[in-house]
Amino acid sequence: MNHLLTSPTLDDLIRLLKAWRFWMLGAMLGALLSTAVYFIIPPPFRAKATVNVDFNLEQAWPEDTDRQQFYYLERESRKLEEIAWSDEVMAQLSSKFSIPVEDLRGNKLQLSQPAEAGWHFHANDADSQTADELASSWAEAFVTKVQTDIKTGNINEFVKLEVTQSKSLPIERSIPLSGYLLAGSIGFLTLAVFAVLFIQKKTK
Repeated sequence: MNHLLTSPTLDDLIRLLKAWRFWMLGAMLGALLSTAVYFIIPPPFRAKATVNVDFNLEQAWPEDTDRQQFYYLERESRKLEEIAWSDEVMAQLSSKFSIPVEDLRGNKLQLSQPAEAGWHFHANDADSQTADELASSWAEAFVTKVQTDIKTGNINEFVKLEVTQSKSLPIERSIPLSGYLLAGSIGFLTLAVFAVLFIQKKTK
């Protein structure tokens, strides 16, 4: 056990360099195994719907007050983000797709770029069509709820939203093949290096 805690010596490093074929083989083996895992147990599909959010700073704060604009953007962005994950919106999606709310909030849905301009509504599912419909429905439910809250005064009247992508959405795997290749190669390369430095050293 003590040999695992000692720092590699110059001889160890030389032995590691000489065994470059071994750890390169480990990296290649890791890449092959991770590719097999990718095709045997593929990651879910991910669809992305987009909603354009315009806070209309010029109208909301006509005077050049950077501090007020900053707090305005922060406050309204936080409100909109809370609406996106609200019980009402999640309940609609849960009822339509028969997916528990905890799963929707847990790993099915992801929200990115919660600021001015495009908000991206990601949905993950093993079925590409379900992922497409889920992302589209989430974006549309979000816009409908926000527009209702604008009318009731809960959201600033100058906030404008538009669903810019909800049909024929871009769909890809949630984790690309390159991610599997990188993880497998690095993992097995690390194991190969440890084998050369410690296991072979112990057997001598």
